[in-house]
Amino acid sequence: MSAKIWIAAKKQPLPESNDHPHKSRVGNMEMHVDTFSVEHTGCDVCLEENNLSKCEHIDENLHREHLAKANSSFTQSVINMSGMLIGLGQLSTPYGLENGGWISIFLLVGLGVICAYSTCLLGKCLEKSPRSRSYIDIGQQAFGTKGKVLAAIFVYTEIFMGLVSYTISLHDNLDTVFTGITVEIPHIHLPKSQLLTVIAVLVALPSLWLRNLSSISFLSIGGILMSLLIFITVASTAIFGVVKANHTIPIMHLNKISHVSGLYIFSYAGHVVFPTLYKGMKDPSQYKKAAIVSFTTVMSLYTTLAFIGAKMFGPSVNSQITLSMPRDLIITKIALWATVLTPMTKYALQFAPFAIQLEHNLPSSMKSTTKMIIRASIGSILLLTILALALSVPYFQYVLSLTGSLVSITICVIFPSIFYTKICLSEVSKPLLSLNIVIIAIGVILSVLGTISSLKSLIKIIETATRPG
Repeated sequence: MSAKIWIAAKKQPLPESNDHPHKSRVGNMEMHVDTFSVEHTGCDVCLEENNLSKCEHIDENLHREHLAKANSSFTQSVINMSGMLIGLGQLSTPYGLENGGWISIFLLVGLGVICAYSTCLLGKCLEKSPRSRSYIDIGQQAFGTKGKVLAAIFVYTEIFMGLVSYTISLHDNLDTVFTGITVEIPHIHLPKSQLLTVIAVLVALPSLWLRNLSSISFLSIGGILMSLLIFITVASTAIFGVVKANHTIPIMHLNKISHVSGLYIFSYAGHVVFPTLYKGMKDPSQYKKAAIVSFTTVMSLYTTLAFIGAKMFGPSVNSQITLSMPRDLIITKIALWATVLTPMTKYALQFAPFAIQLEHNLPSSMKSTTKMIIRASIGSILLLTILALALSVPYFQYVLSLTGSLVSITICVIFPSIFYTKICLSEVSKPLLSLNIVIIAIGVILSVLGTISSLKSLIKIIETATRPG
């Protein structure tokens, strides 16, 4: 029997095992930690015993390899997890609070708590099956091939739509950064904002061609620094009285809650990468603690930024807080450039799961150079498609809300609860089962209502923009 498993490993040969003669080969690197696929073509011990079920020898080797190769400390795991969470979503929290009312802050915090809980559920699923390495593996562990395919569809859809949102943000902020400056290229007739976005994407494009993610790991650190810089600049604008925070936040706009929920849930999207972080920890038993610390930190940042932005700008607050700041201030220019650079740090890292799976599916006999050309070509086509879509539908808040409602809430809330309940059913108590059912129901309701609301708003604004006159 052929069994495929994933282990955390550095780029070096795997040690031979004298006790259990498994045959292994090193494959592709996983995201954010040095991980490689190892395909076990069979276990001679199990074959001799005619045991075609779960191979205990493989699990023993897997555990031994994990202990030897996993190298992320608790602090590093918290930084990585927080880095995945803090991103584009923070720009829209003031807009979400103003449109949802201050009561919606409980929705922001509540969704954060639920997402922290579901993150812990993913850890329990991985603990139950050490051979699972990724979010898609967990889907397969729960429901076989159907679960794997369904999880993959949502994972790659979230990546695609997320990158579209990042590109729209890039477009909006570049246009503001270069206000009053003429940018032209001979024989290319595009509006300045679109031309700048095309140039920025082309600059970022080569980062998708890199195979070794360790060579672009600095992009992740850069993304975290840019996000923190945005928070500091916005907070400084209020603290030093540049803009008076004297607006009154409405209590609640019930008709906008479904739209706002999509924006909020997108802010906590990161579950696709969390299994990789779990597998990269020296001590996976601290994964739950790392999740709690990370989500608490991010929720505090989001809540603070939401109130500061909504109080400063009131009903006029933009869906991206940086676009509401006074244009003539140096601190605003810093915030705008930080917002411009954030998407450019995300392209390669967000594309990584797709690139890894693509290269893994290519024939092992294919030359590495050929694999790189195929991966680079497909990555380039995908990014240019994302660019074209972003320029065609440049409506940040609606695309972001649609992404959150349609796919992020499924990946962050619904699927983890379903997967955990299916995988660990024999260990789930009745109160915990009831809690998971309630969470699934909340997720489905918010997903349906949010998707309908976002689609209606998006279609309406597109029709308005394309209407003659």
